[in-house]
Amino acid sequence: MDLGLKGRTALVLGSSQGLGHAVARSLVEEGAQVILTGRSAEKLASAAAELGAADAVRTEELDLADPASVQALIGKLGDQVIDILVLNGGGPPPGPVADVQSEEWRRQFAAMVEAPLAIAGAVLPGMRARRFGRVIALVSSGVQQPIPNLGISNTLRASIIGWAKTLAGEVAADGVTVNSVVPGRIHTARVDQLDAAAAKRTNRTAGEVAEASRNSIPMKRYGKPQEFADAVAFLASERASYITGTTLRVDGGMIAGI
Repeated sequence: MDLGLKGRTALVLGSSQGLGHAVARSLVEEGAQVILTGRSAEKLASAAAELGAADAVRTEELDLADPASVQALIGKLGDQVIDILVLNGGGPPPGPVADVQSEEWRRQFAAMVEAPLAIAGAVLPGMRARRFGRVIALVSSGVQQPIPNLGISNTLRASIIGWAKTLAGEVAADGVTVNSVVPGRIHTARVDQLDAAAAKRTNRTAGEVAEASRNSIPMKRYGKPQEFADAVAFLASERASYITGTTLRVDGGMIAGI
């Protein structure tokens, strides 16, 4: 199936590694031009080289926790055509939600909610004017089934779901779709970090934690980053033109709710 992404330009936040990088790879393989973003110029250069498509990839440094960095990126975008926007960012520190202090809430809200929404606000007018756009938010399974000890993530990523659903109704008639994608246990460095943290908290080995986690998934394995990324690429495509305001799970059946 031709996804119709040739000639389209995608801005993928948090794409120097992890799920964001996997998404960038899928989009490049489908013929899109991709702008990678991340905090480290060195990691971005390595990520771009790994994609092996110099003519299809460019990089921009971006720290979502730094308002000046966010505004600098918005300024660089200017009148540039962005057809596809993938909202993605690193996870906040783990811990009980009851222990989060006001200052930490403000800091995490700025990075996880305010910054990506500001970038979306900058590219949406052009999408609406051209009558084509794809906004895709990468969230967490915690928005549908809260994850113990990830209080900040469960709370703030859920606000992205509410924003995306609301925005979808506002821009649908302009040819812009807005969807969210929920990863289950996709095997990235972030998942390894969470397994290690859970092992320390529960006095087990990381291997024991990972085995128990895999056994809780109907498919009995962690997902591959590219399995997740390919679902995102489909939502970004012309083939997905009548899908908006939805939340897609890519979780191997992990989430128990209907």
